[in-house]
Amino acid sequence: MGKYAIIEIGSNNTKTHVYDNNALIYDKTTTIEFKKNYQLEGSVLKSDVELLFKEISKALEYTKDIHIYGCSIFRKLDEYELNSINDVLKEKFNVSIEVVSQEDEAKYTAKGCYDNIDYDGTLCVFIGGGGSVELMFVKNKEIIGSKFYDFGVVDITSKYDELKKDIPSVTYDEVMTYVNSLIGDIEYKADAIALCGGDHLYWFNNAEYKLDTNTIYQSEKQKFMLTTEKADIYDRDMMVSSLDAVRNRSDNPLWFDGSRAMRFIVNCITHKIDAKYIIPTNINMEDGIKSTLEK
Repeated sequence: MGKYAIIEIGSNNTKTHVYDNNALIYDKTTTIEFKKNYQLEGSVLKSDVELLFKEISKALEYTKDIHIYGCSIFRKLDEYELNSINDVLKEKFNVSIEVVSQEDEAKYTAKGCYDNIDYDGTLCVFIGGGGSVELMFVKNKEIIGSKFYDFGVVDITSKYDELKKDIPSVTYDEVMTYVNSLIGDIEYKADAIALCGGDHLYWFNNAEYKLDTNTIYQSEKQKFMLTTEKADIYDRDMMVSSLDAVRNRSDNPLWFDGSRAMRFIVNCITHKIDAKYIIPTNINMEDGIKSTLEK
């Protein structure tokens, strides 16, 4: 395809990737809090759209072939508001946002996770974001079940703003009880859960929690794993350890506003599906879209 760009707009983070004949030549994640600000104002903020302009302008430095996909909060926009945003994007950059359904987002992300692995156990592909959570259960490259939730990290931090602070006063058990009530029963089980939809490795690396080598299957993008027991230790530790220290080790401090909330969602689901192993990745919807575009 030559050079092309994929911009994935989530509720909390916007990912921009540029490819040149299949090779990734530009990789950027920018925090744009579309959902949080939409909930406060009742519409998409002009300032958030202007931050998106900057990401599009950067991609245009590499290519005019830009594909933009809106997830989560963009599904809630009425036709008038979405068209108004796209009219501006068309005029300024000759691009527009394609809104992706929750089901398609999950399918694309799951495909990016399981397409190139050989694993005969049952794998849960977890797709978590600021405004939604999707679970795709896969066995031998076939989806055997799914579960969709209309809540995400932003909903947890809206209730427990303390989670964004250096050391929260709210307890682990209190937050987990609330998250458990949102998730409810899950009828499917899996041997392992692969964490997608966001850069889960970014959390573990900056929090300096050690990971093990993935021994249940081989994949260049899924090299690491940890046991559920080790994750339990880490997740309780994060509530009594400095989040500011983690932010200071990173190049995107604002990203960590949702980091604890995401870990609560992951931990709760991991136990509900009886998964023994957790595989953190930075795989997202784009990986499945990229495969489809190239074909």
